Amino acid sequence: MVYFVAELANYEKNVNRNIHKHNAYRKAANTIAAYGKRITSGEEARKLEGVGKKIAEKIDEFIHTGKLRKLENIKHDDTAIAVESLTRVTGIGPAKAQELFKLGIKSTKDLHNHKDKLNHHQLIGLKYLEDFEKKIPRAEIELIEDKIRSNINALDPEYLITICGSYRRGKAESGDIDVLITHPNFTSSCSEKGLASNLLKKVVNKLENVSLITDTISLGDVKFMGVCKISEIARRLDIRLTPHDQYNCATLYFTGSDMFNKEMRAHAIQEGFTLNEYCLRPLGSTGIPGEPLPVSSERDVFDYINFPYKDPCQRN
Repeated sequence: MVYFVAELANYEKNVNRNIHKHNAYRKAANTIAAYGKRITSGEEARKLEGVGKKIAEKIDEFIHTGKLRKLENIKHDDTAIAVESLTRVTGIGPAKAQELFKLGIKSTKDLHNHKDKLNHHQLIGLKYLEDFEKKIPRAEIELIEDKIRSNINALDPEYLITICGSYRRGKAESGDIDVLITHPNFTSSCSEKGLASNLLKKVVNKLENVSLITDTISLGDVKFMGVCKISEIARRLDIRLTPHDQYNCATLYFTGSDMFNKEMRAHAIQEGFTLNEYCLRPLGSTGIPGEPLPVSSERDVFDYINFPYKDPCQRN
């Protein structure tokens, strides 16, 4: 049940590029997944948040026939098949996939004969395609976390380090590794030129020197995207540097999940605040945000907006 709704969500995002429909299907899929019981009718599904009339009708069709006409059509649509195949490569989004399709490139196999059409990011994605599609066991991320922590602490013990995403939410497997770091010398009011870049590059260089980082996709002032390896399998690794005074809001945001973040931001607005990955600010009577509020922990954000605190493992 969840599978076919998620398939429709992916189709709307990757082929039709209709984000509104994608979000609607995705919300419905998450709600159904969290329901915990087998759904026996569209009418039953409609009682769930995010499941409207049209999705309920599709659920009825699937229950009665064991398949969905729209999905069957998608499976025979040349564009949909090509886009699904090409977007497996990290760095290739729906727009690039459709551009490649128009050039006659319809699969990842075709890509190997047309590498000149790919940028640096996409070439790395193609190189490690099979590795990147393998889920990362929690035990492996723990080993990577230990290596990251020990080497960064040896570099400078004042760095703070958090691995966010599904790993922090307690999941048994993750798709990639999202590392958030900060340093007390780097704040949002810091005007020292090159400080952020230097703090991040020192970390990346250190992890390259110990052969944890194997490839760089991109390296900016505050974000590294690349590849790491602690076994035979290459893994996607992102490292973000955030100002010290924004670290807790950033940790909250990058822990996710996406749906939890949306729910929390909506609640913040209802309570008269605006919340993002940088800060929490009160909304004045005119709707203009005020100065950022001091946040010394994630729990502070929950308290400010009167939202029941949830541990990371409860945010899925």
